[in-house]
Amino acid sequence: MRNFRIVQTEGILAALGIPASNAINMFYKQIILQRGLPFEVKMPSARPVDVSALSEAQMNAELEKGYADMQAGRTRSAKSVFADIRKDYNL
Repeated sequence: MRNFRIVQTEGILAALGIPASNAINMFYKQIILQRGLPFEVKMPSARPVDVSALSEAQMNAELEKGYADMQAGRTRSAKSVFADIRKDYNL
């Protein structure tokens, strides 16, 4: 059985009309041109909760988590939070 990632990747490349060997060569050329990987390699950052996509029960659960954090003293100043937002979103 073929690896799902390979099948998925080759399907995308086929839709683009690019043979896998050409895609690999393009990747290598970009490594040379960029003098490193042609994309940023890092762990994904935690995404804020999208409240518009939550059900009422999910929203209540998130509010309960926040309340429990506050009760346990796990809080931050608004100044610190907004500084992180500006940094994370280049504002």
